[in-house]
Amino acid sequence: MPISTGFDHVATLTTDMDLTVGFYEAVFEGVVTFEVARTDDHPWMKIVDIGGGAALNIFEVDPSEIIGDRRRQGARGAIDHFALAVDSPAVLEQMRDRLLDSDAQEVGEIQQLGHELSLFFRDPDGMDLEVCCPAD
Repeated sequence: MPISTGFDHVATLTTDMDLTVGFYEAVFEGVVTFEVARTDDHPWMKIVDIGGGAALNIFEVDPSEIIGDRRRQGARGAIDHFALAVDSPAVLEQMRDRLLDSDAQEVGEIQQLGHELSLFFRDPDGMDLEVCCPAD
């Protein structure tokens, strides 16, 4: 049995805090639970609770600080992508509609991958992401 109890948070970078946080608030009903103001040695950061004990730690940085090619797997930096879980195919369908009505980019079709249904998309910053649920 794994020692971990599950996903805690993913730290991600943005060049537009308001756009990115607003996206997660609108589409995933995320809630900002903590904020750190920008200082000389730390970027502006917000922690967004996205449910299930998971959070995003979002840092606003200058575009020159984001390295890699966000459109090519293996070249996206230390975090290739992350997946957010929902509990049913019906909620996954709702998420697709919400993503299509948002600032998300390249919202794909729901597909079955093994025992899960998956939906891939890019957030407003171009980060490749996935929402998934059990296929049953």
